[in-house]
Amino acid sequence: MFQKNLVTIAVAVFGFVVCDMAHAQQHNTITAEEKAQGWQLLFDGQSLGGWHSYLEKAPGKDWKVSDGAILLEKQPSDPEADFQDLVTDAEFANFDLKLSWKMSPCADSGVMFYVHESPKYRYTFETGPEMQIADLACTKPDSRVLYERSGDLFDLISSDVEWVNESPQWNDFEIIADHGHVQFFQNGHKVVDTQLWNDDWKRLVARTKFKAWPDFATFHEGHVSLQGTEDKGVTPIRLWFRDIKIRKL
Repeated sequence: MFQKNLVTIAVAVFGFVVCDMAHAQQHNTITAEEKAQGWQLLFDGQSLGGWHSYLEKAPGKDWKVSDGAILLEKQPSDPEADFQDLVTDAEFANFDLKLSWKMSPCADSGVMFYVHESPKYRYTFETGPEMQIADLACTKPDSRVLYERSGDLFDLISSDVEWVNESPQWNDFEIIADHGHVQFFQNGHKVVDTQLWNDDWKRLVARTKFKAWPDFATFHEGHVSLQGTEDKGVTPIRLWFRDIKIRKL
């Protein structure tokens, strides 16, 4: 009887683990509860529909879909148009954005928002604030410099960098922007909490390189962007993004 009970328990545990693993593998989906809360997918796990490269009509050649993730795979010698930052077709004002990312060793990237797409600006970061992505282990100098580490509001507010996982592990980002109140979460931990557009914010920006770009972080609505233009990392540089979803606030 004892042995039979052990077998029963083992089968039950195995079934639980299998079910749990199956649930964990359901990436790029939203639950019925999330849908009722207003969440929508920005990436369906199969195509780059809803995205294009900045100032281009379609995604550059270095962006593709692989194993249920958006993959950037590039060589520094590739034409810039091939790895130009990816941006959403849609624009967003007040939102809650969640996504997961991982990278090849020593790579560097970021997630930008309120990006204003216009030939007036060559790059997304001329208008869009950035939640920085950098491999803690070896991205130099970014992973060793305050305000340039993973989770930072790039060049403006430094986060507690210990919450980032080293390559090739996945990391979870969340950006909440609600009428200028911006919060960053890295792997579930709040790392940035600030208010845009007020006098304190303007003074902060004025102390950085962004003071040379008068329209930086001034737009109240814009595109979400995944940065592909950084050239740090072991070549070929690879970045993966998945489980990208947003909820309008």
